[in-house]
Amino acid sequence: MASLQQNEANDVSVAVIYHSGQGHTEVLAHSIAAGVTSSGGGAHAVLFDAETAIARIGELAQFDALIFGCPTYMGSVSANFKFFMEETRLVRGAWRDKLAAGFTNSASQSGDKLNTLLQLSVFAAQHGMLWVSLGLRAGNNSTLGSVGDLNRLGSFLGAMAQSNIDQPPELTPPESDRETAFSLGARVAGLARQMRLGKHAIAVA
Repeated sequence: MASLQQNEANDVSVAVIYHSGQGHTEVLAHSIAAGVTSSGGGAHAVLFDAETAIARIGELAQFDALIFGCPTYMGSVSANFKFFMEETRLVRGAWRDKLAAGFTNSASQSGDKLNTLLQLSVFAAQHGMLWVSLGLRAGNNSTLGSVGDLNRLGSFLGAMAQSNIDQPPELTPPESDRETAFSLGARVAGLARQMRLGKHAIAVA
């Protein structure tokens, strides 16, 4: 019985909730989901586009962690994702003490993406969630760096990506941004597992 409970404690679940206007942000969502799965121990991710997440909002409380993502439009979260955020007033309190993290994408190197991540982190805080940072050192910030570095855009609050406006999602964002998103997914899943194991240890103590 104890072994079964231990396995259940390892079996973490992560919801990746996103809006993607042209498909580039969706690429990142899939990279994050792959990172969750890569952490092992039965971890799994479920992807929800923002519209589906609203329709199934009651299901989101069953996940150990929620990762939010959207494009940065005009220095802010996209309108589609903002609509999802406002609809979550219906479940206020249901996500308390769950882990949260965020990612965003824009055509410009900066594009004021930090403002989007700040909005997502405040949104998570309003739900009483625990925000998980990216956990990577900044890349591409010296003569030895390159655009192939993890965290090439130097974000710490969450994962940032950049997609050229004249390229399809099959080509952009670049692999380094996808790998950065992958790393965030793995980090969130690992921390969610630690929390579940800690809760299990307290329960049996």
